[in-house]
Amino acid sequence: MNQNVKDYVTQKVNELLQAPSCCAEAKAAAQNWLDALGSTQETEQTEKLIAELEMDIVPIDGLIAFAGSEAGIQVFGEEKAKQVVAHAQEIKADGAVYCDCPACMAVAAILEKKEELLQN
Repeated sequence: MNQNVKDYVTQKVNELLQAPSCCAEAKAAAQNWLDALGSTQETEQTEKLIAELEMDIVPIDGLIAFAGSEAGIQVFGEEKAKQVVAHAQEIKADGAVYCDCPACMAVAAILEKKEELLQN
């Protein structure tokens, strides 16, 4: 991958690590990727990072379904769950494909560079 892509993805990986909504598995994959930069493990960790992020990014319909469920109400609280559903429906109507929390936004930005990341 070229240096501009590496720098951009490194910035987005650091944003992901700072995102309160980032799950432990994505944080581990992100940190492992950062630790592997410039090493013989870089390609392997890049592939693992991409695989993890593809599993973790939340499609907008998944967010709507989760926030509107009993589990979502338990996580967010009743009022916040309603707000999340309304917000998700609004951004979906505007064309959003994924959740717009800080973690998902960083993941989406990283995944946009997937092909370039996988180039040797």
